[in-house]
Order: sequence, then C-alpha cells, then structure tokens
Amino acid sequence: MLSKEEVLKVFEETGGVLHGHFRLTSGRHSDTYMQCAKLFIDTDASAKLCGALAEKLEGINADMVISPAIGGILMGYEMARQLHLPNIFAERENGEMTIRRGFSFEKGTRFIVVEDVVTTGGSVKEVVKLVQDMGGIVEAVASIVDRSNGKVDFGVKFVNLISMDVVSYEESECPICKEGKIELVKPGSRTFKK
Repeated sequence: MLSKEEVLKVFEETGGVLHGHFRLTSGRHSDTYMQCAKLFIDTDASAKLCGALAEKLEGINADMVISPAIGGILMGYEMARQLHLPNIFAERENGEMTIRRGFSFEKGTRFIVVEDVVTTGGSVKEVVKLVQDMGGIVEAVASIVDRSNGKVDFGVKFVNLISMDVVSYEESECPICKEGKIELVKPGSRTFKK
C-alpha cells in the first residue's frame, strides 16, 4: 500500500501538481491543481497508482468499470486492466452524460465508477445516476485524489488513494482574482456557462 507521501511524490515527479490560479471542473477557483493527464503520460507511474487503488477495491464484486469522459478515460482503462474487467466511458451530449459509441450493458451489471480527481463529485454523480437509470448497479466509486477531504457523498462506497483539503473558492470570493496578478487557467476538459 502506498502512503500519501509516496502518491504525492509520484504526482510531483510527473508534473501532476500545478500551482497558480485555476478554475476547477466544479467552477470553483484554487491555487493548486492535480493534473492527472500529466500522470498518465508516464505509464509506469500511472500503473503503480492504479494498481495501489485496485488493491483497495479488493472484495468489491463488479462486472465493469465506467468513467466520465474526458478526464477519466485513461484512468478507467488502466483501472479496468488492473481489475481484469471490461471498460466503458460516459460522455456529454447536449450537456447530459450519456452512453454512446455502441457501448451497452445489461440490467443488473455491477460497476465501479472511476475518476482521477474528485472535488465536488459532480461528473461522478452524473455517471452514477446514468448507470442506475439504465438498470446498472454501482458497487463503488474510486479516485486517485479526493480533493473534498472526505466530504463528498456518492451514496456508495468511495475509495481513494489520497484525501486532501485543497482550498477552493467561489469565483466571487477568490482572493487570487481580487489580487489580479495571476491569470486564471482552466486546465480540465469541461466547459462552463458564464
């Protein structure tokens, strides 16, 4: 089992921890961003972290792995490989999470929903609801990083490698915006309505 320090070291070594002024997927602002896309450039490092997360899922009876696109696709694939399960992903179409590309599953299929970094869990909650609405069963949610520090609730078992309380702000309360010295960057894949 990897310690929090060992996980953070892998992130630092792969350039997966960014410092600056970021708009998170949730729309909140933060001075720290966990960029798992950088982590997945290094196949050995990402396999190491996903392997450690797969160990924590031991005993979860699942038939398939699903992740939200785009950020969760690489992790979903690696987690499915580590768990020896089939893998699909959900993606947005007209603003709603959906299953496309010929993916399908039977009612009663048991899932592990995976996402690289969870802050508010919005995308994961959408995938959980989608699976349930289609007759699937969500056995667990898994992420490498829980930025909510244990505050997010998916209504199912939630497993992560590290739990952190990275401070984030509503845009109107962001001290970095008020200071006006660092440009706001949106490194994630999701677009926002103003």
